This record gives sequence, C-alpha cells and structure tokens, in this order.
Amino acid sequence: MRRVLVGIMLLLVVAAAVAVAAGSLAWRRLQDPYKGYEGPERFVVIAPGTGAAAIGRLLVDAGVIHDEFTFRATLWWSGRSRELQAGEYRFDRPFAASDVVERLARGDVHTRRITFPEGLTIHEMAGLYESRGFGAAVRFVEAAANVSLIRELDEEAVDLEGYLFPETYALPSETPASRLIAMMVERFRATYTDEWRRSTQEHGWTPRQVVTLASLVEKETGRPEERAVIAAVYRNRLKLGMRLQADPTVIFAMRRGGTYTGNIRRADLALDSPYNTYRHAGLPPGPIAAPGAASLEAALMPAIVSYLYFVSRNDGSHVFARTLADHNRNVQEFQVRYFRR
Repeated sequence: MRRVLVGIMLLLVVAAAVAVAAGSLAWRRLQDPYKGYEGPERFVVIAPGTGAAAIGRLLVDAGVIHDEFTFRATLWWSGRSRELQAGEYRFDRPFAASDVVERLARGDVHTRRITFPEGLTIHEMAGLYESRGFGAAVRFVEAAANVSLIRELDEEAVDLEGYLFPETYALPSETPASRLIAMMVERFRATYTDEWRRSTQEHGWTPRQVVTLASLVEKETGRPEERAVIAAVYRNRLKLGMRLQADPTVIFAMRRGGTYTGNIRRADLALDSPYNTYRHAGLPPGPIAAPGAASLEAALMPAIVSYLYFVSRNDGSHVFARTLADHNRNVQEFQVRYFRR
C-alpha cells in the first residue's frame, strides 16, 4: 500500500512539474517578442466584424504571433477578447503576443499623414487628397458640400470653401472623405475661438466676412509681417467704398469658369463674375481659399495704417502706398522697369 501511495505521489510531482514547465513555456510565449516575417514591416488589416479566432489566424499567417494557441492563451490571460478593434495595423519589429493584443484592444491603428498648405481651394485640396492615395477627388468635393458642418457660423455658405483648416492630418487607412472633412471643419472651429467670435460681432462683421477677407490675405502674401498690413489695406478700401481690385479674386473666378491658364490678361479684369473685385465693389461673395490662423487673426486685427495700395516687389514682399501717385511710381519701379530689365 505504501508503495502505491509513493507511486501516486511521484506521479503527482511529475505532473505538477510538467504543468509548471508547460505554464512557464506558455508564459514565455506570451511575453517573448516574436517576428516571423521577412522584411522590415508587416501590415495586418482586420475588417469590421472579424471574430477573435479569425484575427488570430490573420496574425499567425502574417508572422506577427507564433501560433494560434499563443494568441488564445494571451486573450484568456488579458481578458480583452471582446475589445479587439478593426483597422490596419503596422508591425515593424518583434512584438510579444501580449503587446499585440494590447495594441488591437487599444485600437492603435496605422495612420498616414496628409498636409494641406494654407491658401488651397477645395478642388486643389481634393487633387492633393487623390494624389496621396487617400481616395477619389470627387468624393472629397462631395463631402465638402456638407454645409451643415458650419451652419452655426455661416448661414450663407454653399460649400465649405474657407472652412477646411489647412494643417497636417493623420488618418487611418480607408478613412472616408466625409470623416476627413469633418476633422478639418472641427479644427477650424477650434481655431476660430470664442474670443474671435466676440471680436467679430463687436466690429459689426460676420464670420463669413472675416474668413473671406482672411482668404484674400492668405493668397496675397506669405510674409508674416505683411498679413496685418494687407488686411488693413483692404479694410481701408472697404471703408472708402473703393473696389478691392484683388488679383486672387479674378483668378478664383477664372478657375471656376475653367479659363485660367496661369496668367491674368487685361481683358480678364472685366470678367463678369461676382468674385471679380475689379468689377464689383465690396468683398467677394465668399472665401476664395483656406486661410491659416495667422491670416484669420490679421483679418480680425489689421494693422493701424492708412495705406490704400500695394504692389509686389517680385521677391515675395510688397511695397505699400497711401496715394495713387505713390502707387503709380511703385508700379513703374517694381513692375514696368523690373520686367524691362
């Protein structure tokens, strides 16, 4: 009887040792970094509605996790089997199975960046969106027609021209254009602070007028020190009832009509368009591009100057004048003589 008991005890000890060894091996599988694919990186796309078992097979087939048992054990240990999120995931080094599950549960999806510079129109942004491989330009333009996103600020908007804030955006794979457009408008609304809204109202302007003026400033200069001065020139002309005579508004009108080829001719200044500020007084009907924060601020807080004119020095800067006589002299020096040299 004693021999039987001793045998049973030995079996139990061996079984316990085997269990400990197996548990130790399983734990190491969960915690040891693993990389079973060639090359510097591997992408795994998990479609919405994919179950945990199918996700495990995808990860094993991609060489991200050693085997399905390791994945199942990691899920059981973490308790996060119901938290795994769809999306595209990038793996660029060995990961422990526990870290892989944590990334999927956290939704740490791979993102790509797209940068929209200041001063672009909706159609120019759409072209950039398509050229960077994010989707069709037409989808971007369609999404940019959703004026409900800005209706609180601008009841007259017919599209989101001027309200798509120029910035760098990080997007998960297959982000629809509508989501990006919503992000851009949201960024604009965050930039156009409550303080700016109060200032707009106190000066008797509307946000649409401010954004329209800011878009002109954005198209006229890239020099930070000039923005508030150019805004002041336009404000001064508006106060006196003078036409703004802004070349960017003519270009915008020509592009809308499909006639812009890169140059403005004298005959183009007579183009019959409400956006042609050579022909029509006041601001154009709406923004002609997407202004950045600095141009918006300049439109709200222009410089205190009495200039009414400016002309390009052909180096990115401008020379300003208070009288037409001074302006004509500047035109002769920086335009007529410059191009005769």
